[in-house]
Amino acid sequence: MDINEHDVVEGSVLVQMCNEDGESTGPPLDVPLSVTAKQLQLLCNSLLENEEQTPYSFFVNDAEILSDLKSLLEKEKISTESSIQIIYQPQAVFKVRAVTRCTSSIEGHAEAVLSVKFSPNGKYLASGSGDTTVRFWDISTETPHQTCKAHRHWVLCIAWSPDGKKLASACKNGQICIWDPKTGKQQGKTMSGHKQWITCLCWQPLHLDGACRKLASSSKDATVRIWDVVTFQCIRTLSSHLQSITCIKWSGEDLIYSASQDRTIKVWRSNDGVMCRTLQGHGHWVNVLALSTDYVMRTGAFDPASATLVAKDNYDNAKVLQEKALKRYESVKAGSERMVSGSDDFTLFLWNPSEEKKHLARMTGHQALVNDVRFSPDARLIASASFDKSVKLWDGKNGKFLASLRGHVGAVYQVSWSADSRLLVSGSGDSTLKVWDAHTRKLMLDLPGHADEVYAVDWSTDGQRVVSGGKDKVLKIWRR
Repeated sequence: MDINEHDVVEGSVLVQMCNEDGESTGPPLDVPLSVTAKQLQLLCNSLLENEEQTPYSFFVNDAEILSDLKSLLEKEKISTESSIQIIYQPQAVFKVRAVTRCTSSIEGHAEAVLSVKFSPNGKYLASGSGDTTVRFWDISTETPHQTCKAHRHWVLCIAWSPDGKKLASACKNGQICIWDPKTGKQQGKTMSGHKQWITCLCWQPLHLDGACRKLASSSKDATVRIWDVVTFQCIRTLSSHLQSITCIKWSGEDLIYSASQDRTIKVWRSNDGVMCRTLQGHGHWVNVLALSTDYVMRTGAFDPASATLVAKDNYDNAKVLQEKALKRYESVKAGSERMVSGSDDFTLFLWNPSEEKKHLARMTGHQALVNDVRFSPDARLIASASFDKSVKLWDGKNGKFLASLRGHVGAVYQVSWSADSRLLVSGSGDSTLKVWDAHTRKLMLDLPGHADEVYAVDWSTDGQRVVSGGKDKVLKIWRR
């Protein structure tokens, strides 16, 4: 029942605490209207009998209680006459601080920087450029470390193996190289097979293969190839798309998803190459895919919460790494993996791709093509970046629109989440990076400094640094 603001009276209200699935926790409670989020925190922890205090966020009708309950009820015009359901969500125990300043501008690349990526544990940093080189950078001194030369054309994409021991790079000639980050030397031979340039690289997740032996690549030649990085041979070619494949994801359920300019997304079994289903709905090119488990698969056996890797003596034990990664994956997965796709038709679709063809939600609101999309590490939020100069936030479970983050004056090319899911960084054609607070849904910091368009950004998994690169050929490292 809707009421006027002045109808909300002082006093108390009956509330029912519920978890994210809507299941009641404890009996209904009579609480004062002045109860704060902090006090609800203590109440929730005692109801759940938590030995250690866990931080929670509290929601009434999808609106978060930021100060006290009364303010929210007045704002949302919610009646206090009947019982109110308060949903609690556990937050990351650790907190990543926003980066505030550029600590290094590292020159070295002779052409635009097209991709930048921290390794799974945040200890190494790699970049790929139009100057045909891959470079490794020393994070402790923030200086160039290794320059890797083998490609003869623009390096379009790079991908770290989930154990952090190898880096794959692919170029406009359709060739793939594997590098050792410690020495900067190429491992084995250059892998060739694609007839046109490579658009995306993706490793098999660590919890499926502790040795990180398999790598998938997609190309403008409309095929996906699966490679063995020990024998450096192509072991399978997946072909059914009619046009260029723009993006691939290797899911934790051992399926490969491929998005294409033929407006479809195809689902493949990686072990035998059988195509399971085709997902349709987009009216134009599908540019980008994201999985709800992307972050936990990217970090593998590294846990950002404690910023520690598997014990050093176990670091070379593939079986131990695989077990640790599986445990982390299962803790995040909760049900089946969700996937979101972004397209030139200005829309996003939310899917349950391993189980059904029909989309769960169609997400509209962008005024131009969708360039990048990412699930937050806890999979509760989705951020999308577009040529319409905005970043939008959506609910990770149902695709519901939450907020538009405005501030950029050029196309937004890429976004990256902090490990605690509280902050988001975006890189734009307006030459700036911006840090957003996902909690308040407001701009937190403006980070100018680049001399031209920012094509790539990445937030390190240990939360310490953000790296950016773009048209000005310079890598910038940002810290708090």
